[in-house]
Amino acid sequence: MAEEAEGMDRFDMDGDFEGGRFGRDGEFYYRSRRERAPQTRDDAIYGVFAEGDSDYDSEDDEGSRRRGRRKRRRDGGGEPDLTKPVQFVSTGKFMPNKEPEPEPDQRPGLGRSAAAAKEEEAEEEQDDEGDTEMLPMMFGRIREGARARREEKEKEREKAARRRQAAGVGAGEPAAALGSLEANTKVAKMMAMMGYKKGMGLGKNEQGITAPVETSLRPKNAGLGSVEGFKEPKPMMAKENLPAPPPPPTSGKKEKRWSKKASTKKAPVLTKNELLAMRAEQEQDEQPALVQKVIDMRGPQARVLTDLKGLNEEQEMEANDVPMPELQYNVRLLVDEAKADVLRLDGQLRREQEKVASLVREKEKVAKQEALQKRQLQVMERIAETLEQVRVDDTAGMLTLDGLLQTFHGLKVQFEEEFKMCSIAWIACRYAHPLLIRIFQGWQPLQDPKFGLDVMKKWKDLLQGDQPFDFSDGSASMTPYVQLVSEVILPAVRISGTNSWEAREPEPMLNFLELWDNKKLLPPVLLQSILEHVIMPKLSAAVDSWDPRRESVPIHVWVHPWLPMLRERIETLCHSIRYKLSTVLHVWQAHDASAYAVLSPWKDVFDSVSWEDLIVRYIIPKLRLALQEFQINPANQKLDQFNWVMLWASAIPIHLMVHMLEVDFFSKWQQVLYHWLCSPNPDFNEIMNWYKGWKGLFPPELLANERIRMLLTAGLDMMNQAAEGLEVVQPGARENVGYLRATEKRQFDAAQQAYHAMPGAAMADLSFKESIQAYAMEQGLLFMPRVGKFYNGMPVYEFGTVSICIDSVKRLLYAQLQEGIERWSAVTLTQLVEMNRMGRSR
Repeated sequence: MAEEAEGMDRFDMDGDFEGGRFGRDGEFYYRSRRERAPQTRDDAIYGVFAEGDSDYDSEDDEGSRRRGRRKRRRDGGGEPDLTKPVQFVSTGKFMPNKEPEPEPDQRPGLGRSAAAAKEEEAEEEQDDEGDTEMLPMMFGRIREGARARREEKEKEREKAARRRQAAGVGAGEPAAALGSLEANTKVAKMMAMMGYKKGMGLGKNEQGITAPVETSLRPKNAGLGSVEGFKEPKPMMAKENLPAPPPPPTSGKKEKRWSKKASTKKAPVLTKNELLAMRAEQEQDEQPALVQKVIDMRGPQARVLTDLKGLNEEQEMEANDVPMPELQYNVRLLVDEAKADVLRLDGQLRREQEKVASLVREKEKVAKQEALQKRQLQVMERIAETLEQVRVDDTAGMLTLDGLLQTFHGLKVQFEEEFKMCSIAWIACRYAHPLLIRIFQGWQPLQDPKFGLDVMKKWKDLLQGDQPFDFSDGSASMTPYVQLVSEVILPAVRISGTNSWEAREPEPMLNFLELWDNKKLLPPVLLQSILEHVIMPKLSAAVDSWDPRRESVPIHVWVHPWLPMLRERIETLCHSIRYKLSTVLHVWQAHDASAYAVLSPWKDVFDSVSWEDLIVRYIIPKLRLALQEFQINPANQKLDQFNWVMLWASAIPIHLMVHMLEVDFFSKWQQVLYHWLCSPNPDFNEIMNWYKGWKGLFPPELLANERIRMLLTAGLDMMNQAAEGLEVVQPGARENVGYLRATEKRQFDAAQQAYHAMPGAAMADLSFKESIQAYAMEQGLLFMPRVGKFYNGMPVYEFGTVSICIDSVKRLLYAQLQEGIERWSAVTLTQLVEMNRMGRSR
């Protein structure tokens, strides 16, 4: 147990405690805890990689232990060892006339002198000797060991000195500059451990600067922005062998501003012109910024500065060193007052000069205005004289229209601006009005529309010029020319139109209006007034009295010439005209071609809805009746009824015309062609000529229709079948509906029975359309036509919820696949029923 405790003492606690030992109970007892050296900067930077055998480390550790022992002795913290003999403490060796030199590795710290450092070192040596001498003589071996350790320390000190000498900080080199890298030994040591070599650049490849931190002394009171007499040091690259920058030039003798013998710097004497020039330069250099004042109290008198330019100037001497200070002070006051007076007078002079220049400019402006007003006064005097002469001539009855025109034309040419500004045109209009009334008195515009054109053109050029007409309802906005025309020309036109003009003879009034409107002598506002108050009443009365059964002249002959001028106003007449036409068309017969001559010119005048309604109600029924009575006989063909219908081809809407021909003409035509081709030994040349003759009877607008071409092609196909010896299919016998199939025979029979139940009904009497209608009735679906809707000239029917179209010629059934989209396809009855079922489910 004791051996273990002893081993533990040596291994774990040898350096931690003083006076420690293990008791019999196994516990460790000690007198005091040993103080450890504080952690150094190298320990914090390098940690376990710090050099353990460094002289700095050993010295710092050893020195810290010595300082700890001295501190304990001063504080009395440790108990004295009374078993040791009394010994004297040496204070070092001193020479009579020489201070002790410090050791090479001692560096005086901040705040203590070299003598104090030497004294401390001597005290440490005494501690070492004391420690050695205090041992008893019998412990000789221990004393020899202490001496060996002391010699080893001396060797380590010499070794450290040699290393410093090799690094350039030995005694042979000059002292490092303050703030340089060499002056800071710890930094130099740290960089040396990182591989830095003196004189080489920083970095792995030594490409950096050679002086990483370089300080230079700036002049006194010089801020960072001051560059006068000072240049910033530039870093030197290691790879460039550039010469070192020369040291800043220093004067042989530093100026002593505090010295009483300092030379007095005299201020330069400025003349008035120099002072004003300097002031002008300062004003140019000054920026519109806030001026801050600086009070300089470093001299005997406080100075107020507005900038830092004079901050480093030579300070004035102390008050008691200045010869005759009161006189100099008074002279300075006089100089400052003189400067202030010069500047004040200069400012007053400049203000007066600016005022004089402003007055000169104002004088020139007033002179120009005076000349302008004088000229205007002269112009007004001449205009007034001319107008006064016109008034005198008018009073005397000597004023003529040509003389008046020449007088005002001269005023307009000479004084164009004043002519407009003073509205002299209205004055001319006032004098010209009675003269023009006298000229146009008794004028008949419908019999002599060219009278007065030249006169009115001259007055339009004078009063209106090239200005466009711009009118409103108010009379105040009317121009002089419009006023003159409305009072001279318009009354004559109204009288003639109301009393002598007849609406059934539009040429006289039309000639007058077109002539004056083309010459741009009739203002638009007056033209609209004539149409509204003269033309329309006359036309309305004529339309109301028109009887198409008695009058031989069609109404469009005397109404249509007014369409370009009346425009929208004609709609009020169209309503009355349609009513008049409907009263006679209900008794009209197809052979009467006069109806076409009366009605066809109104196709483009009436709106499309009104025109189609008029055709469907009064024209198509009579034409269908004529086609139904029409007989097709190749041996003795009469074309009267057919020509009556073709006469209306350009007036009837194309879809209505195609449907009428398909139902009432082509069904007969194809039957005649079929029987002719089925006759024994038909003459195909004659049949071909007959076919071409019928095709030539159709106008181009009908031949361009796809449905008409299809019907004609069906006849051509029958002719080709007969020519090739094939069986000619009878028109209407080809079925493409589902009830002719075996699977739909039952539905077809039910339709037959439904129609056989009707009185007088027979299966042979059922047409293709009626068969489809019967099938819809059996399925409980609605079958009715959709009014006004056609597809390729064929009417559209509503078969339940599906729109269908029936081709009676080819006996095909078409259905619209989707509502709103013009997509049609041939279908069967079964497909129609399925489409209705799907429509109801959606």
